[in-house]
Amino acid sequence: MSFEPKHKVELDPPKDDIISVEYLSKCDGTNPDYPTYVAIKGTVFDVTGNKAYGPEGSYKVFAGKDASRALAQSSLKPEECRPEWEDLSDEHKKVLNDWYTYFSKRYNIKGKVEGATNM
Repeated sequence: MSFEPKHKVELDPPKDDIISVEYLSKCDGTNPDYPTYVAIKGTVFDVTGNKAYGPEGSYKVFAGKDASRALAQSSLKPEECRPEWEDLSDEHKKVLNDWYTYFSKRYNIKGKVEGATNM
């Protein structure tokens, strides 16, 4: 996985707003009044504008939730899109950390999931 974006991305300074799970769930790409968010290890990334996370996109399953476990396992199963990842293998944890790095170089950090214990 290449970490550096093909084109330079100007990111805003990371925010540390607390984002409720309820609000996050509304940011699933289906409502134009809300941004599209994906959380990884409790950190919320704004993926608005990337069609892959929209309602028809191949990664829509990740939008509006903390998808840490699914990303770690390279899974597109909705039931795997949940925050718990601590019990995964070291190999899966490395994949998860790689995804975190990948997202952090491309998308603005909007805050933390309220009550997140999976950082």
